[in-house]
Amino acid sequence: MPDYSKIDTPEVLSYVFYARDESGTCPKYAFDHFIPVDDNVALHCRFYKQDDSWPWILFFHGNGEVVSDYDELSLFYFKYKLNIAVVDYRGYGKSNGTPTVGSMSDDAHMVFDSVRAALKEKNLAGNIWIMGRSLGSLSAFEIAYEHGPDIKGLIIESGFPSISSLIIRHGIASADMSLDSITEECLGMLRSITVPLLVIHGEYDTLVPPDEAETIMENAGSPIKNLLMIPGGTHNDIMFVGLRQYMEAIRQLVDATNT
Repeated sequence: MPDYSKIDTPEVLSYVFYARDESGTCPKYAFDHFIPVDDNVALHCRFYKQDDSWPWILFFHGNGEVVSDYDELSLFYFKYKLNIAVVDYRGYGKSNGTPTVGSMSDDAHMVFDSVRAALKEKNLAGNIWIMGRSLGSLSAFEIAYEHGPDIKGLIIESGFPSISSLIIRHGIASADMSLDSITEECLGMLRSITVPLLVIHGEYDTLVPPDEAETIMENAGSPIKNLLMIPGGTHNDIMFVGLRQYMEAIRQLVDATNT
């Protein structure tokens, strides 16, 4: 794992994370699960389940979002016969603690282990696909790198290969902050990922421009990898601008790897 100590400073973190503590009542078609990750720190995960036999997507959401934002968005996944589990980061939604890039990276592994155990305990389908949207791509890549044999595939939406490139692009890094080593280590991790990969990105995304998706595609070690560029899509409307393309691409990846 890269050393994120250069990034995990108050000055940088105030720009990186937009935590919200909002949370809604758990819908009838879902159940809540809390994952201990540190002393007195637990992350909130909500499992949206329509059918016990359907595949599961473990979803790491974007910045400024919380689990309860997916109470309705999960219904789109149901239409494509997919269950989805969405997890909050430290300080987001019902999760406590303070978010850092380093803790986010570490927590991803405990989240994955806990989600697998929870599915097994409830006798639910054990095949898992990992999905990361925007900021969540960091967690998704961590799991795909460390737990490749235990997942069926990887989906990155509006994502980036290294958070350092995003920090530099948006002028958050100071002039004396050398982040090249983080970028290289992240690209090295990406080259080691071999699970089937789907990258979805908006054509007009200005927050995370399309060249970040192209860098992911160029460096991913996955023999099977596809890029879906949503025409007219931006960073935060991509799912709705290209809803059918978006969901069909995810379903096709699941169908192709669900063996």
